Amino acid sequence: MSTQRSGCPINLSLEIFGDKWSLLVLRDIMFGNRRHFGEMLANSDEGIASNILANRLARLVELGMLSRTADPSHKQKVIYSLTEPSIQLVPVFAHLGAWGRRHLPVSPELAIRAELLEDGGPALWDAFMDELRELHLGAPQTAGSSSVLAGLTEAYLREKDKSASRHILAQRARAKQNSP
Repeated sequence: MSTQRSGCPINLSLEIFGDKWSLLVLRDIMFGNRRHFGEMLANSDEGIASNILANRLARLVELGMLSRTADPSHKQKVIYSLTEPSIQLVPVFAHLGAWGRRHLPVSPELAIRAELLEDGGPALWDAFMDELRELHLGAPQTAGSSSVLAGLTEAYLREKDKSASRHILAQRARAKQNSP
């Protein structure tokens, strides 16, 4: 007896990704290169609970979206890697990010990667998927190609610094306004 509601491809996809956390866990591995449980837990912008993270990681491994291997540098740690089906979600993430940028109140630092992915289009997505295949699956990278992940990360960090600077300037302006 099947536990799936129907054979509809949208339904079946939602049965994997339709919860609140699964796509965010994949996002953090894909765009944040967070490969260990502790990294994902400590750096979650949304504040995922440890039991939820453990559950989602186990489920994504079971579904073949992630692989899990022992970390040779630490006997109590494991490394999570994207599988090919997860890597092929790059265009989906690009479209979701583009839609969110257009229709929702996003923050500049968290929207910059979506903007760059949208602007770069399918050629950038393909280059990013190739890079992810190298990082997670051990596939050879095209010689001389620049790192898409590094570019996305640098843009995020620049926007984060700008946001912090704007915040400091706003605090100073408020303090100046409130001083006698």
